[in-house]
Amino acid sequence: MATSVLSPPFFHPLHQLQFSKCPRLSSKSHFRPRLLRSISQRTIRAISAVAAESVNLTLSLFPFPPIIFELGTQQDHAIEADIFACPVCYEPLIRKGPSGLNLPAIYRSGFMCKRCKKTYSSKDRYLDLTVTAGLRDYTEIQPARTELFSPLVSFLYERGWRQNFRQSGFPGPDEEFKMAQEYFESAEGGLLVDVSCGSGLFSRKFAKSGTYSGVIALDFSENMLRQCYDFIEKDDTLSTNNIALVRADVSRLPFSSGSVDAVHAGAALHCWPSPSNAVAEITRTLKNGGVFVGSTFLRYSSKTPWFLRPFRERTPQGYGYLTEEEIKDLCTSCGLTNYSSKIQQAFIMFTAQKP
Repeated sequence: MATSVLSPPFFHPLHQLQFSKCPRLSSKSHFRPRLLRSISQRTIRAISAVAAESVNLTLSLFPFPPIIFELGTQQDHAIEADIFACPVCYEPLIRKGPSGLNLPAIYRSGFMCKRCKKTYSSKDRYLDLTVTAGLRDYTEIQPARTELFSPLVSFLYERGWRQNFRQSGFPGPDEEFKMAQEYFESAEGGLLVDVSCGSGLFSRKFAKSGTYSGVIALDFSENMLRQCYDFIEKDDTLSTNNIALVRADVSRLPFSSGSVDAVHAGAALHCWPSPSNAVAEITRTLKNGGVFVGSTFLRYSSKTPWFLRPFRERTPQGYGYLTEEEIKDLCTSCGLTNYSSKIQQAFIMFTAQKP
């Protein structure tokens, strides 16, 4: 059975390389290779030194032991692939470290894309799977809607901020969770991704329910993810549960196509810089039959009097509120079917399914 060294590439001194003998050539053949015999020991040592420097440079960029996988069986391929994928090329990541979808295991693990060789690791207890992860000389300016979530807002989100949503018709976290669970009935036992999870209000509820094989709390805001970790750390029932914290862009989700059973986005769509790109990405990652459930603020509903609609067209800077018709059109244009929704004042919870 052949072996494949996927990370990092290792170089061997030439005098240690072994070549299988060709069965068609006898030991008395006039065509025996004589190249290696003509190389001096001094040349061999020089080449070996250069190779060793290459190994040291590679290890400095990816400080994990080499990952060697046995190839040839379906079980071997299952071992080498992880549930996460590279946000650059969407290739499944190679994982080095303890297995498991929980905070301690992921924190002690390193990840590498076997195609583009980009590496990823945990930062402040969450796994950074953004395209800019690990860059030293380039810092990308965050979208204005993300910068709104300062450390103070992140701290206050579940301590008074979220409660104000009731004034717009939101029924409250417990009722919203119950509604979402009804929509997710067909996804029981599968992997659920809570995109734009914020402080993890619903991520923790999904994980505690025991309904899913794993829950991934995903957000682009580092402040929100830190707050999410603080809540999980204080809950002994969650620290070793099947829940992971991931920093990623909803428009560049770090999952292979057709690998996720359910996606939840609570009070999030109005914060996305490009809802169309985000919903298209969600559709890509969902399995056939996978379910997408989201909630947001409506710009206005069908019950809003016509004379009030012009005033509702003006939305606060940094947010993009849609109408019910726009949300449905957005889902169907991205290939989702079986759209349905529940509306209460400016609150809407909608669901759609990948055929």
